[in-house]
Amino acid sequence: MNITPGKYWRMRRLADDNGRFKMLAMDQTGPIVNPIKEIRKTDKAPFKDVAAVKSMLGRYLAPKASAVLVDPPLGYAPTIAQIPAHRGLLIGTEWATWETTETGRKSSSVPGWGPDVIRTIGGDGVKVNLWYRPDADEGVKLHQLNYLNGIKKACRENDIPFILEYLVYPFPSETQEEFLARRLELVRGSLADKDIMDPDGVDVFKLEPPTETTNVPDPDGPQAAAIQARFDDMAKDLGRPWVLLSAGSTPEDFVRLLTYAYRAGASGYLAGRAIWLQPFSNFPDIATMEKELSETAPALMDQLNAMTDDMATPWTEAAPWHGSVEMAPTGESFAPDYSKKLAAGF
Repeated sequence: MNITPGKYWRMRRLADDNGRFKMLAMDQTGPIVNPIKEIRKTDKAPFKDVAAVKSMLGRYLAPKASAVLVDPPLGYAPTIAQIPAHRGLLIGTEWATWETTETGRKSSSVPGWGPDVIRTIGGDGVKVNLWYRPDADEGVKLHQLNYLNGIKKACRENDIPFILEYLVYPFPSETQEEFLARRLELVRGSLADKDIMDPDGVDVFKLEPPTETTNVPDPDGPQAAAIQARFDDMAKDLGRPWVLLSAGSTPEDFVRLLTYAYRAGASGYLAGRAIWLQPFSNFPDIATMEKELSETAPALMDQLNAMTDDMATPWTEAAPWHGSVEMAPTGESFAPDYSKKLAAGF
């Protein structure tokens, strides 16, 4: 299988020099905006507060990452100057623009925003958070698949990598407890959905842990085999490199989840809250938050990065690129023609 030159180069920018993804997520809306609204006692979080937090995340944590994921409305402008130029830049399309219905969520991009704009402003990859659950209304699922296919097409046209994250979610009629009781069932059902998991047009999958995200069993303990089987089953037919998200787990739980993921062949992580949520919990005590972001959080990233170096599978060794990379600008290999020209001289 071929990979185009543009996608190949940008995939290299998203990964470290050895092809492993150590990506920092700071595109979150609710986990940052909602606490600020509550503390400020306002209907909307002041932009200056959100910008200050995201700028600080970029300043202290981006240097530890191979790439940084930002959102277009609140994250790009405050953080772009804080992200080192030799780090990759991953940008989302959809932010908090979904439509909530009784039978499912419908995703949409930020108006005027898409892979073409992301490439124009320096993005190395496009990330979509696609809300999906297999028991949603057929019309909702069709809408989601049409949205997904539109982004895939635009990424191909702009020769930019596409990172697909799908997340299950509660219906309005479900309580949080009811949803959590079904989360694993919904995750497994989504993984089995051949339409949503079609790897065509996807360059990297960003996946939820297929197990509980709290009180995660010791990867070397008596319960490890059953948990590992879930990860192995999730990874076996993906057909693309994949990374694990932290799902709001604690640092300790995420380290354990990541161990299972790497044993199943993951190529890295794309995580946020497990890394920076504790420092952010000090807001609006900026001094304490900054101290933890400059000391505790980077130390955690060092631990995650060391694990990634030791255990993750480089994306270049993951299907379908294992063994060789044959680059083709339009889906047809240009290597034979180029070889003829090279042999003939210029």
